[in-house]
Amino acid sequence: MPQQSPSMTAKTWGLLLILGLIWGGSFFFARIAVQHVPPFTLVFLRLSLAALALHIYLRGGFGLYGALRSRWREFLVMGLINNALPHTLIFFGQTEIGAGLAAILNATTPIFTVLIANKLTTDEKLSSTKLAGCLLGLAGTAVLIGPSALLQHSVPLWALMLPVLAAVSYGLASTYGKRFKALPAPVTATGQLTASTLIMLPVALLADHPWTLSLPPMTSILAILALALISTAFGYILFFRIMALAGATNASLVTLLVPPSALLLGILFLGERLEVTDLAGMTLIGAGLVVLDGRLLHLRRAGA
Repeated sequence: MPQQSPSMTAKTWGLLLILGLIWGGSFFFARIAVQHVPPFTLVFLRLSLAALALHIYLRGGFGLYGALRSRWREFLVMGLINNALPHTLIFFGQTEIGAGLAAILNATTPIFTVLIANKLTTDEKLSSTKLAGCLLGLAGTAVLIGPSALLQHSVPLWALMLPVLAAVSYGLASTYGKRFKALPAPVTATGQLTASTLIMLPVALLADHPWTLSLPPMTSILAILALALISTAFGYILFFRIMALAGATNASLVTLLVPPSALLLGILFLGERLEVTDLAGMTLIGAGLVVLDGRLLHLRRAGA
């Protein structure tokens, strides 16, 4: 029989809510910082500060340095598709769109993960339930992007597409990341952040010439520190703690909490607003994620 995930306690739910707020905050902090720091440089600062924090936290434990030496090529690939590329796409998109909308569009990650796994793996094929969840999520994405594609819309189409492309990259990373199952999760996180830092260093230097940039205001500096240390480094640590307490399946529920958190922060502190079509798209994507998760359907069948 398949092993069931551990039950969720009040403590685990509390940690999950905090993580949802922290990861939703990453879109909020990025929206503030990207107004004064170019996206390539912002990605480098986020990754490098987070990598440094995790190196200090681990202090070489869990065989970190041996893993870095022996699997550096794999970490480079993972760092590219799970950190450097998607963060860059999201930050460029957030030069034009708000935190809440970016988070909603990027919430399609589990949908693309299922579709990519169906194509590239032999053990994760589409079921009718997964297909229904994917169709709901893709319909929500179409509702969000449709007005910009068909009408003269205030938000550029490319800015809406970039968080979706980031979700595709995250979906590829989820499938590729299976090769790291034998490694402790903190080592995988630190390895990919270290590798993605090395990827982004020459990109930021060549594209942005950061030594010529003006010092950003204190709000942006604080946003960068929060983005790197809280939303990335501490977010990884907290995620692994939840996985240890409640299992990967329960930890994945954070996907449903990130968009509302980003949306709430954007409305309260950045004056953002969502249109009716944005709310409709968010509802469809959320419904798709619930169907993909399958827990409510399972409980309904069990009750019946």
